Amino acid sequence: MNGAPERKGLLAATICQFLWGLSFMASRIALNTAPVIVLLSHRFLTAFLVMSLFVVTHIADCRLREKPIRPLLILGLMEPVIYFFGEQYGILHSTTIFSGVMISMIPIFSILAAVPVLKEKPTMGQTLFSLLSLCGVIGIGLLNRSSGTLDWIGVLALLVAVFSAVIYTLLNRGISRSYTSFERSYSMLGIGAVVFTALALISVRGDMAAYVRPLGSPDYTAAVLYLAILCSVVCYFLSSYSLSVLSVARATVFANLTTAVSVLAGALILHEPLPPLGALCCVLILIGIYGVQRTANK
Repeated sequence: MNGAPERKGLLAATICQFLWGLSFMASRIALNTAPVIVLLSHRFLTAFLVMSLFVVTHIADCRLREKPIRPLLILGLMEPVIYFFGEQYGILHSTTIFSGVMISMIPIFSILAAVPVLKEKPTMGQTLFSLLSLCGVIGIGLLNRSSGTLDWIGVLALLVAVFSAVIYTLLNRGISRSYTSFERSYSMLGIGAVVFTALALISVRGDMAAYVRPLGSPDYTAAVLYLAILCSVVCYFLSSYSLSVLSVARATVFANLTTAVSVLAGALILHEPLPPLGALCCVLILIGIYGVQRTANK
């Protein structure tokens, strides 16, 4: 694979992970006002309404009535629904280091799973550079002070998050010839909106005033719009597109870029300390991502 589609896929993956890297700051701001489940409801409901507007105004073409819906249901359940539940409960019931390392294993497990499922065999160079990028993520985790306690619920929840992300990656890549990037993203956001909104309304016991009250905060609303429009609508579309034109190894290694972006953003925007070893780990992540692309089979 080469040419314009490949370059667009690399650009899509880069922009996607860069935006997701900044999402941690937006989430931190929003969670000061609303609980997780309400934030997830506002985020995915807003994102789904935005994409629905694209369909109604014919900006985007969506022909789901003509295609099987089951693969899209599985895709949406894997991510965002199951993945977000696994990630949130995993972080809550584990240490910072353990949860960070587990999430950073998603690209490695995806590459390994792609061999028997999608018949995509990574080169030796791709494997080594993926491990180098993983070492950078682990290094950043070790430099941060560990918080929380590790129990079996946290381990199980993080395993659920990792494997749901792997299934999402393989399925998204596998059905990319049958469904457009927009159709896949639209379905995922729709399922997320339905599930998270139902759970949010249950959590507030049907009190609509309590459900919409957080939106009265300008900071919260701005954070939700960033998470909904950029981190959901734009990022899921770019993620689906990159998996359409890049191999699993080349697309998933960009996930580690999120860690580097979040660390650098914390240092530059929030003025958080960035020790020299932290900067070195960010460099290792970038070298690993670059190496995976350079050592791919042409």
